[in-house]
Amino acid sequence: MSKTGKKSKKRAILIFIALFIVISIVVGYVITCVEMNKNFGRGDYPEKRFAATYFYDHYENDYPRQEVSFLSGENTLKGYIYGGSNDKGLIVFAHGIGGGHEYYLKLLTKLVDDGWRIFAYDATGSGNSEGEGSKGLAQSVIDLDLALDFTESDPELGKMDTYVLGHSWGGYAAAAVLNFDHDIKGCVSMSGYNTPYEQLAESCDSMFGKASFLLYPFIWTYNKMKFGKDSSWSAVDGINKTDIPVLVIHGSNDEIIGFENSAIIAHKDEITNPNVEYKVFSEEGRNGHNTYFYTPEYKEYKEKVLTPKSELYNGFNQEVIDLIDVFFTKCSE
Repeated sequence: MSKTGKKSKKRAILIFIALFIVISIVVGYVITCVEMNKNFGRGDYPEKRFAATYFYDHYENDYPRQEVSFLSGENTLKGYIYGGSNDKGLIVFAHGIGGGHEYYLKLLTKLVDDGWRIFAYDATGSGNSEGEGSKGLAQSVIDLDLALDFTESDPELGKMDTYVLGHSWGGYAAAAVLNFDHDIKGCVSMSGYNTPYEQLAESCDSMFGKASFLLYPFIWTYNKMKFGKDSSWSAVDGINKTDIPVLVIHGSNDEIIGFENSAIIAHKDEITNPNVEYKVFSEEGRNGHNTYFYTPEYKEYKEKVLTPKSELYNGFNQEVIDLIDVFFTKCSE
């Protein structure tokens, strides 16, 4: 073969390799976008007849609420003020992904009983709020930042000492929002992840096993393109940026946000804020992502039957309620 022929063949191979790489990148990114859109769709409340959960219609006679709204981007989010005459302090609550704040009403109403005023909202693409979907793991801190802007601008709520509380998606937000400029007296993060990328990578690992590392560049790019500067707020950085009291709660067998992987508590050695406390739930059957919410009676009942009994299912572990109440009370002293 002539030198010219060899050069042409080499050039053709290089072009083929380059095209293969470009096509692989495009296909990988498209697959990532499709999967992300599936996972971050709307989190609507289910029809009552299909749910064992008590929603607001069960509580409305005893716990009247004031409905308000605020904007997050182009979407109007619905917020609700519970315990309107309480003056112990204002707890701003951020819920987990896949539903709205009403899934946590047993916790919230118990805190109202303890004297707290609660501002809870349905995040983007969740519950009663607008949005085609929940967008992604970084959206929760964006929404909480705007919820705090709303409470701070309210003539009455703005005068109250403010505390943040969140679970999972909201647990991340409660800590990560400490990176922002808000006057927060205390924070409780339940089952939160440190950064969106870490949690996305962990979820990818659980879905694709050893091959998941091939998708890491795509999920990083997706998250960055979706959220820009808001894509990588770190919960640990937020905790370290302030010296306010923070309580980090996690289950030792969390099947969603790994205790030793993407969880805030997995980064315990990196936390320098001297006012951070930790609570680990380790009792088998009540040490998962949200199973530490279970009462002992419900845990026992759940092990024996398939269909949850509503009054047991809607109970709430008093230890968690007392932890939050006592912790926030100490913050105000």
